[in-house]
Amino acid sequence: MGQEDRPSSRYEDEATPVWKLIIVSAIAAGVQFGWALQLSLLTPYVQLLGIPHTWSAYIWLCGPVSGMLVQPIVGYYSDRCTAAFGRRRPFILGGALFVALAVVLIGFAADIGHAAGDVLTDELKPRAITVFIVGFWVLDVANNMLQGPCRALHTFLPFTKTEACDVYCANLKTCFIIAIILLMTITLVAITLVQEKQLTPEEIEDDGSSGGVPVFGQIFGAFMGLSRPMVMLLIVTCLNWIAWFPFLLFDTDWMGKEVYGGVPNKGKAYDAGVHEGSLGLMLNSIVVGLTSLVVELTLRGVGGVKLMWGFVNFLLAIGFGMMIFVTKVAASQRQYGPDGDALTPSAEVRAGALAIFALLGIPLSVTFSIPFALASIFSAGSKAGQGLSLGVLNIAICIPQIIISLTSGPIDEAFGNGGNLPMFVIGLFCAALSGILAIVLLPKPKTSAKVTLAPGGH
Repeated sequence: MGQEDRPSSRYEDEATPVWKLIIVSAIAAGVQFGWALQLSLLTPYVQLLGIPHTWSAYIWLCGPVSGMLVQPIVGYYSDRCTAAFGRRRPFILGGALFVALAVVLIGFAADIGHAAGDVLTDELKPRAITVFIVGFWVLDVANNMLQGPCRALHTFLPFTKTEACDVYCANLKTCFIIAIILLMTITLVAITLVQEKQLTPEEIEDDGSSGGVPVFGQIFGAFMGLSRPMVMLLIVTCLNWIAWFPFLLFDTDWMGKEVYGGVPNKGKAYDAGVHEGSLGLMLNSIVVGLTSLVVELTLRGVGGVKLMWGFVNFLLAIGFGMMIFVTKVAASQRQYGPDGDALTPSAEVRAGALAIFALLGIPLSVTFSIPFALASIFSAGSKAGQGLSLGVLNIAICIPQIIISLTSGPIDEAFGNGGNLPMFVIGLFCAALSGILAIVLLPKPKTSAKVTLAPGGH
């Protein structure tokens, strides 16, 4: 075990009460609320502001970039923070305040843009887009500091619907206001009730885990000391996330465009599809939660960790194949109303699309657990240590997200007329390849190694 994995001697004899663990862990609920809003609503919303599908993916660069930069930096400096307020609480409070700022910028982007001179009748609203992008980046940075719609919500907060902000925009704004209230309430309760002991400079020197090497120097050194199993794990993880990220970016957009046949800013079909996609994400989350309860129990039945990961990657590939099939069926059955807007797809098409969302909850749950468990096992004999090896694994997750953010828009535009199917085809092949490599390349963990499935994620 590396130095970074040893608890400080100040805490070795102290047992943390369960209620404190629950309160601190509850902050994740507020953070995940924000992530859920980003993943389900913001890609459709940014297209409503006038950004073409081709360019919308570039905004998502902020997620992996901030993940690679912010999390290691915050972790490094919070380990060495000597503030009287504690080591972690200043960063938790700062992250919560940044989330609040970002949510205001995103939720009120249309209003701020209109006040700054955007013309409501113009399809492109540059000032609102600028405010939105700034808020989006701040939100991603803030979420990384803290970690790791309903149709008529606006009726509860009538002031959210304005001349510049229609019903869809008002619903989004209301969701973000709820997110602020939830996150700030949980954060304030946690940092008030859970106290920290102040860290002194002498204790930092005594711990001596860094040896004076900056955080990115440690990560670079970790790359140099990786074992072959860890290298294989990084390759499989990269392919796995190249497959996953198109779905995470464009799942609700796929429902609005390909399944419901809608066009952003034109008619009601697209908005109805996005709403249905949000329902699909709820089903996905339920399956993720249920699967996480039984993953460890099913490992022996499927032949171990690497076979489990390989199997669910094939399941992910099947899911992408089903999305392509549902898209083709929806297109063949599509009918249009007198106003030219696409009519609601058949019950069979809608049920099939929702079933895909639910099905993909199984591989998503495994993706959020097994790679991190394998990284912990494979790093046991590594010079890098467990903590830095997990940091390297995080980079293997972020780099594919950067690649997809840079390439998905142009690829979809070139081969899919602005639709989502080209990236889903790429996702299918990468998922299948990652499943094959997981089974063939990854070594079987020692039977004596206990696999503890701890959730990871974005």
